[in-house]
Amino acid sequence: MDCSLAADRWNDLATRILDGHELTVDEGLAILQSDDDEILDLLAATYRVRRKHFGKRVHLYFLKNAKSGLCPEDCGYCSQSILSEADIPRYALLNEAKLMEGAERAVASQARTYCIVASGRGPSNREVDHIAQTVTKIKEKYGLHICCCLGLLQPEQAETLQKAGVDRINHNLNTSRTFHDTICSTHTYEDRLKTLKAVRNAGMELCSGLIVGMGESEQDLVDVAFELRGLGVHSTPVNFLHSIDGTPLERKWDLNPRYCMKTLCMFRMANPAVELRVSGGREVNLRSMQAMSLYAANSMFVSDYLTTKGQPAEDDFKMVADLGFEIVIGDHDAYQAWKASQNGCQSAPESEVHQHTTCHG
Repeated sequence: MDCSLAADRWNDLATRILDGHELTVDEGLAILQSDDDEILDLLAATYRVRRKHFGKRVHLYFLKNAKSGLCPEDCGYCSQSILSEADIPRYALLNEAKLMEGAERAVASQARTYCIVASGRGPSNREVDHIAQTVTKIKEKYGLHICCCLGLLQPEQAETLQKAGVDRINHNLNTSRTFHDTICSTHTYEDRLKTLKAVRNAGMELCSGLIVGMGESEQDLVDVAFELRGLGVHSTPVNFLHSIDGTPLERKWDLNPRYCMKTLCMFRMANPAVELRVSGGREVNLRSMQAMSLYAANSMFVSDYLTTKGQPAEDDFKMVADLGFEIVIGDHDAYQAWKASQNGCQSAPESEVHQHTTCHG
C-alpha cells in the first residue's frame, strides 16, 4: 500500500476510535495482517489512542512469587505444569513473614501494587484464608494496592479475598475459546470465565490477558481481544511465548518483533482505555523493538520473571527515559529518582531496581 494511503488508513481508524467507534473483527484482522512497511504509520495512529487515555506515563508492576511449581495442570506453555521437566524452584505457599517482607520491598520500591502470585489449579480454602489474613495486615501496615493471581477461584473464595482488602485478581484467558483445548486439557475455558465472573461479582477489579505465539490463529487473537472487551477488564497483560526447555512448547519460536507490535496495536485499538501491559517474553521476542512497544502499551513488568530472566531494571528505566516518557509507580515518580541518580544527586533504592516480576501474569 502507498505510504500516504497507509497513514490515512490508520489515522482514520484511530480518529474513529477516539470518537467512540468500537473496533470490528475485520479491522482487528487488518491490523494483524498489515504489511510490515505500514508498521510506523500503524504505531503512530495507535499512540494517539494510548496518549489520549494515558499520556506519556508508563506504569511498572512488581510481584511476590508466593508459591512455585507443584502444579497439577497441563498447560503446555508453562514451566510449572505437571508436564514440565524444566529446572525451576518448587516450594509451597510462603508464610506470613515472607509475604510481609515482600510488601515491605514493594513499599521501598515505591510500588503502588503488590502482586501475590501462586502456582496451581486453584487455592485451598486454607491457603485463601492465609492470604486473606496476611493481606489485611499488609493493608493496615502499608496501605498497598493488592493484586492476587491464584488460579481458579470459587465464589466464596473471591468474597473472602475481597473482604480482606484484595483490590484486583489476575486470571488470564491465555488464548481464545476455540484454541484453549490445544494448550490445556485439565481445565476448560469456561472454568476461567467462571473465575473472572466470580471476581467481578465479589467487587474486585479484573486483570486478564493472553500469551501470543502458541500456535493460535490471527482470528484467535482478535477473539481474545473482544472477549476481554466484553468482560470489561481493567488491565490486560500481553505475554509473548518464551519457549522454555522441558515444556511441550519448547523450541517454538514463531514470533517476530513486527508481529508482536501489530498485536499490541490491535489490543490497544480494541480496548482503548484499558491498561495494556507488555509482559512476559518481551525481551526475547521484541528484542531491539522493545521501546517501541510502549507507544501502544502503557505498562510493563521489569527485571526478572517467575522462571525466566528479564533485562536489568536499570535498562528499562533508560529505555523509557530515551522515549521521553515518565515512569510512574503508583503515586510516585520513579523516573525522577532514577534521573537524579544519573546526575549524581542520589542513588535509586536497590529494591527499586532489582525487584522480580511475573512470568505470564
